Amino acid sequence: MEHSNVLIVGGGCAGIAVASRINSLKSDLSISIIEPSEKSLYQAAWTLVGAGAYDVGNTIKPMSEVMPSYVKWIKEHAEEFMPDSNSVKTNSNTYTYDYLVVCPGLKLNFDGVAGLKESLGKNNVCTNYSAEMATYTWECLKNLDGGTLLFTEPPMPIKCAGAPQKIAYLAADHLKKKGKLNDSHLEFLCAKPVIFGVPHFQGPLNEICDSYGIQRSFQHNLISIDGQAKEAVFKQSDKDGNSKEVTKKFDFIHVTPPQTSPDFIKNSPLADAGGWVDVDHKVGTLRHTKYENVYSLGDVMNAPNAKTGAAVRKQAPIVAHNIVKDINKSSEDYRNYDGYGACPLTVAYGKVMLAEFCYGGKVTPSFPFDPTKPSSLYWQMKSKLFPWLQWNVMFKGKEWAKPNHKSLEK
Repeated sequence: MEHSNVLIVGGGCAGIAVASRINSLKSDLSISIIEPSEKSLYQAAWTLVGAGAYDVGNTIKPMSEVMPSYVKWIKEHAEEFMPDSNSVKTNSNTYTYDYLVVCPGLKLNFDGVAGLKESLGKNNVCTNYSAEMATYTWECLKNLDGGTLLFTEPPMPIKCAGAPQKIAYLAADHLKKKGKLNDSHLEFLCAKPVIFGVPHFQGPLNEICDSYGIQRSFQHNLISIDGQAKEAVFKQSDKDGNSKEVTKKFDFIHVTPPQTSPDFIKNSPLADAGGWVDVDHKVGTLRHTKYENVYSLGDVMNAPNAKTGAAVRKQAPIVAHNIVKDINKSSEDYRNYDGYGACPLTVAYGKVMLAEFCYGGKVTPSFPFDPTKPSSLYWQMKSKLFPWLQWNVMFKGKEWAKPNHKSLEK
């Protein structure tokens, strides 16, 4: 069996960022990453791809280009965790470790909506949750001259909880620029009872919706879709727990699929009752609650934070520091994750509302501006700075963190 000082399961944003940061802190460690994909993705730009504002080719790089040279890349599928023997079984081998980092991301559950897999990619049924499908979103939107446009959001947790509504704003702005907004009915249907999980931004986002005439239908969860008939069925719930099915016709629908942890995580000894990797998120070390040499970060762990790349940007240096502290038996303090996440809300072409927040809905802006005011500067950051940060800062083992400003509360 092949042994590593640090074995990382998952070579996405979190995996490469934490590997790079560990190496920058202690370069004499053997680090391996189990990752079968040949592509590295910048997923956060797919909203812009779906609106025709970003080249999809710039969201994909060969994994061989971004995988650090000091990392052993294991191009296999992780299948089973055996933490009592410090080992991971893949589809063809077993690997052992001193420390394990679990960050394979989450699973898009297209089977969670009846008819969705069969409907996607035709009849104006689209999603921005893949590079290929995001290009189809724009193909649909640019040929649309009005009609009924639906935008769905499933129950939490999902990655980038703002993404389902971002495309609604860009679609509305696109139709407005074409002079077709008055010929359109746009509706945002979301499973939760509010437009956004952070109260500070709820009022401003509802005002944005009003400016476009976007109807909000809360506690509506998409359960089935018939693309050919252009009908979507939602389970509508009320505050008392009563529910009924509601059928809506559409000319265009953007679907955010339900999301779960991967099966090999759900069925592992690392998972909590909900299937997510069980970490110490109350203190914030991101260490597993049972296995002291196991850490997790990114979308797969159970901390109640927003599942975003911005969260990973904060988490990776923390996990790296804590692992190196353990290895060195250092007297340094552990670093703790405070739930930071960020969501650049694209409320129009060229305008972004930058929501940054921590646990408890505390707003923690990195810049001395009102984060509820849409800004062209934030659009430039969303479209240019943030992709650069992933490829050239996070993936190079550097830590980029602006000073914290005083949290804002309403």
